[in-house]
Amino acid sequence: MASAQEADEIKPAARGVVYGTAPAETGEAITSTDLQSKLTNGIYEGKVTGKVKEVCKAMGCWLKIEKADGTTLMVKSKDHAFFVPEDLIGKTVVMVGSASVKEVSEDKRKHLAEDAGKSKEEIKKIKGSEKELQFVASGLKVLD
Repeated sequence: MASAQEADEIKPAARGVVYGTAPAETGEAITSTDLQSKLTNGIYEGKVTGKVKEVCKAMGCWLKIEKADGTTLMVKSKDHAFFVPEDLIGKTVVMVGSASVKEVSEDKRKHLAEDAGKSKEEIKKIKGSEKELQFVASGLKVLD
């Protein structure tokens, strides 16, 4: 298992930079928008591509990928094995890992909102748990 990199060692985002385990060059990546329809028994394993919309401001341990309908796909680093920089926002990436639907508690949703730099007013509006499709990445590569 890869050891967690220190937050101050995060490489700036640029074409070809890899965080975590490099996705294989072979095999087709699906889009974040198509991910839900590709689940088999509630799980997808493989490569997903998309544009980064948001990154954890605290440590870079999660990111959100844009979907065509305006929603986002939550992506977490498997075992906190890697962190990503804020300048990854706006870049297209390909990730390798697995996706499944998870129940996210109100407390966790509020914690993630804090990590994203949301205002106290926005955080107060978060009520209850939600089910969401999440992707746990063992690595990702910046495409552009």
